[in-house]
Amino acid sequence: MDRWIGFGRSLLIYNNPISRRAWRLFYEDLLSPGDVAFDIGAHVGTRARAMRAVGARVVAVEPQEPFATYLRRSLPGDIEVVPAAVGHLSGEREMAVSHRHPTVSSLQTDFVSRAGSAPGFEKVQWNDSQSVQVVTMDDLISRYGAPAYVKIDVEGFESDVLAGLSEPVALLSTEYLPGFPSLSHSVIDRLESLGEYFFNPVSGETGRFLWPEWRDAAATRDWLNSLTPDGRSGDLFARCDSPLA
Repeated sequence: MDRWIGFGRSLLIYNNPISRRAWRLFYEDLLSPGDVAFDIGAHVGTRARAMRAVGARVVAVEPQEPFATYLRRSLPGDIEVVPAAVGHLSGEREMAVSHRHPTVSSLQTDFVSRAGSAPGFEKVQWNDSQSVQVVTMDDLISRYGAPAYVKIDVEGFESDVLAGLSEPVALLSTEYLPGFPSLSHSVIDRLESLGEYFFNPVSGETGRFLWPEWRDAAATRDWLNSLTPDGRSGDLFARCDSPLA
């Protein structure tokens, strides 16, 4: 029963016309028709639908049931659905699942162990697990081509996703959680090992950049450290201006 309560809540919160429109308008300035875009942690497919609406060739990656099945049945047929997680090595892993709060199900055991005491997570219980297949970002690129944009929202597992990427991508976004700035610092560390990246956050589901300009890694780290633990989460966008040789 809890699983279906959580599933219904996700549909109500995320799969609504207001969110889809906001993200479609946002992606119009970032993506061109025919661009390859990866939605890693697709959940109910809000971003995948928005990216497709502006003409992108979308690959939606989602391991968690019943969401993976929902995506296969509900997304347009030209969106490729991959029922897997993304990590630093291919294989099989156990994912901690929260039936009532499925958006925080995660493969990152350290995040799960610490999140229970963090602001906003007080009522969350990871009460189940699911064995999931894991592929790497390099695997996806080999199969579907180099992406113009990658959205990553995997509840603390972002650095593991990026560890399976051997070349920089032009544009990507990862979730930032104000209560866990170290997770975003690890993301920045990994990106800096691949190329020169500049950053700009989007708060919540607004579909608008927070800053008028893109900032370097040092300024972005300072901003992350200034956030209060109970602040609003969002997406940290990263743009690569020059790959490392």
